[in-house]
Amino acid sequence: MTGKGKAGTVTVRGAREHNLKNVDVDIPRDALVVFTGVSGSGKSSLAFGTLYAEAQRRYLESVSPYARRLFHQMPVPQVDEIDGLPPAVALQQQRGTPTTRSSVGSVTTLSNSLRMLYSRAGDYPPGQELLYAESFSPNTPEGACSQCHGLGRVYEATEASMVPDDALTIRERAVAAWPTAWHGQNLRDILVTLGYDVDTPWRDLPKKVRDWILFTDEQPTVPVYAGLSPEETKRALKRKETPSYQGTFTGARKYVLQTFATTESASMKKRVARYMVSTECPACRGRRLRPEALSVTFAGHDITELARLPLQRLAQLMAPHAEGTAKVSAKERAAHPEKLIVTQRIAQDVLARLDVLLDLGLGYLALDRGTPTLSPGELQRLRLATQVRSNLFGVVYVLDEPSAGLHPADTVALLRAMARLKAAGNSLFVVEHSLDVIRHADWIVDVGPAAGEGGGHVLYSGEPAGLKVIDASQTKRYLFPAAPPPAREPRAPQGWLKLAGVTRNNLHRLSCQFPLGVMTTVTGVSGSGKSSLVSQVLVELVTRALGHEPAAEPEEEDALEQQGPATLEGRITAGLEDIRRLVRVDQKPIGRTPRSNLATYTGLFDHVRKLFAATKTAKSRRYDAGRFSFNVAKGRCDNCEGEGFVMVELLFLPSVYAPCPVCHGARYNAKTLEVQYRDRNVAEVLAMTVDAAREFFADEPALRRALDMLHDVGLGYLRLGQPATELSGGEAQRIKLATELQRAARGSMLYILDEPTTGLHPADVERLVAQLQKLVDAGNTVIAVEHDMRVVAASDWVIDIGPGAGDEGGRIVAAGPPATVAGTAESRTAPYLDGFLRGLQSQPQIQP
Repeated sequence: MTGKGKAGTVTVRGAREHNLKNVDVDIPRDALVVFTGVSGSGKSSLAFGTLYAEAQRRYLESVSPYARRLFHQMPVPQVDEIDGLPPAVALQQQRGTPTTRSSVGSVTTLSNSLRMLYSRAGDYPPGQELLYAESFSPNTPEGACSQCHGLGRVYEATEASMVPDDALTIRERAVAAWPTAWHGQNLRDILVTLGYDVDTPWRDLPKKVRDWILFTDEQPTVPVYAGLSPEETKRALKRKETPSYQGTFTGARKYVLQTFATTESASMKKRVARYMVSTECPACRGRRLRPEALSVTFAGHDITELARLPLQRLAQLMAPHAEGTAKVSAKERAAHPEKLIVTQRIAQDVLARLDVLLDLGLGYLALDRGTPTLSPGELQRLRLATQVRSNLFGVVYVLDEPSAGLHPADTVALLRAMARLKAAGNSLFVVEHSLDVIRHADWIVDVGPAAGEGGGHVLYSGEPAGLKVIDASQTKRYLFPAAPPPAREPRAPQGWLKLAGVTRNNLHRLSCQFPLGVMTTVTGVSGSGKSSLVSQVLVELVTRALGHEPAAEPEEEDALEQQGPATLEGRITAGLEDIRRLVRVDQKPIGRTPRSNLATYTGLFDHVRKLFAATKTAKSRRYDAGRFSFNVAKGRCDNCEGEGFVMVELLFLPSVYAPCPVCHGARYNAKTLEVQYRDRNVAEVLAMTVDAAREFFADEPALRRALDMLHDVGLGYLRLGQPATELSGGEAQRIKLATELQRAARGSMLYILDEPTTGLHPADVERLVAQLQKLVDAGNTVIAVEHDMRVVAASDWVIDIGPGAGDEGGRIVAAGPPATVAGTAESRTAPYLDGFLRGLQSQPQIQP
């Protein structure tokens, strides 16, 4: 795949990955190249699916087959030729759920430096021997607290957790932690044989009896007489009648703990986790390490105390040690000169890496902050900071929307970091929607003109100014606006939802009021407290007050580890009577397997299957709607069980997912595919994009309404059968929004959205805003956490939190209509909002 190309240029010929239409393009190296275009136009297919995938393939060909197995390998791209392509590093937005043992410290590798610092330069108590660095890690046998195994919390099943309703009898399932169905009935029958009363309310049983049933480790095996009453069982035992079977008893706690530790079923683990409570480990008091490690200090702190400091504070603490100005006694200096040298060296390295993190606006984070609690944007910036310090040269960095989740003020710091990478002799290929980032590009590759099948063409490749004359470009309209946005009159609030005494993360005794019947955006720099207030506290308080179940459950095996002490203080003082239902539209996946897709989640597929079941062919064969589900045995392909592909294991090479040789990727068996609705079988319908399906089902009102909603939130390019695993967080959120928009219930609903514009081109943002305005016009309230000034300017009310991040935030800096907030001097959002309202193109100067 190499040929003779121009020096300093990457040349691509015949790229056909996904929707790319045989693309030829030349891209300069040693430059900031931004790939633009509407969502689904083919930007990522060119940047990641073609350029990065090919760079990775070439690199892996140079390493040994054994080492190759250790990499997650991307498929070989569909392209004729790529020339002049250097090695590449991809910084994508990870969509998966990282482990709770992963933290800011481990992602940035700063934890390793601190462990070395404590090992070599810590203050040890008299007589204690030297500890190696691994003794300061809770993830190693040498360092982990022996009681909680390095988790900081211990897990127990208590009477209160296992018996939530003590007014019930054992027969009425008072011991809720026991298994359901036959297994639970079996344990109750064993208790009858053992002579225990199963028909008295639990609270009235003697404590000795309750304790044995719940906490015994004994496992007696006794005869069971299934279906007999306690009296009949007593008689049968006396007469030594033949029992139904011999049953073995297990105490409730033993069952819960054993199941949690040994089951391979995620749903079982999730179920028993509900009956366990976590408390701070009494041995290490939540600090996760052995006493020997905790007795070593540096600057008066043990290592866990240092890891809990905000990075801004940690940098201040390290500065005097890095500069050699820290106070050290003459005696200490004379006795351990080598310790001072080690301290200074490590402190200088830590400080240099902290400086990059602070520059990227992450000073509010702490090293022990778990990665599951970070936004995709925060995680990507952490990895970007690590690369800035890596001193690599001649590399292409391929970045996936690095400005996602960033306030415009933080975007300036991001641009500075990217400028440093470029100044070090690297190239940056960035897929991006942020106009601030696009304006700083040396080169723009605009892909489009539309999404899906309507995209896949390179409309323009050149310096930014040249895009001005490309009429087909949707990016051009926003990059070079002809006039300021039209002024709009904000709606008047119909009431107020008032909160008082809110305490969570960096919010302390905060009082806040949200207007009802209007659209509100909550703004502020990253880490200022927006999500804490809206996505956490507001959601929890309203959910609890309405008597609903919490919206989201923790994920599978980390369910318990996420039970940390999330303090919720605060109360609703007014306005609840005007809210009928809360709808939280977040960015969590709509499903965790390829069997979940856009059509099944929105309910579209139910209508489609009914249409197929109503055809003449289906009726004559007595096929019901279930026949047209790829999850049901009677209709799906037997060979791939409805997956549509089979996995082929290749030794030393990435596993290949090949279309199923029987159904050729259709997912259904031949008989099912013989049924056609308007000359299309069910597999062909699932392969349609939303926009194609809108035309196809134009005469079906129920389907047309759902498809219109998906189109209106900017998802017209997605295929109906597109697996949930292929969707970004922003796409998942918009599918949820479209699903809500098509519901019949209207009025007095509270919609809460967290950064709904993530991954959206400005053209798609406008369509999304139009849909949110429709929700408000129908008598609902919309509250969105948002950074996009297009959305902020279009809202009726703005609540700006800050002014800074972490300890420097957590206050309401300004509240009012957009024009009012735009004139608030203390607000860091104000200058960007003011610039947008006046049609100015903010162009902050970036110094490398």
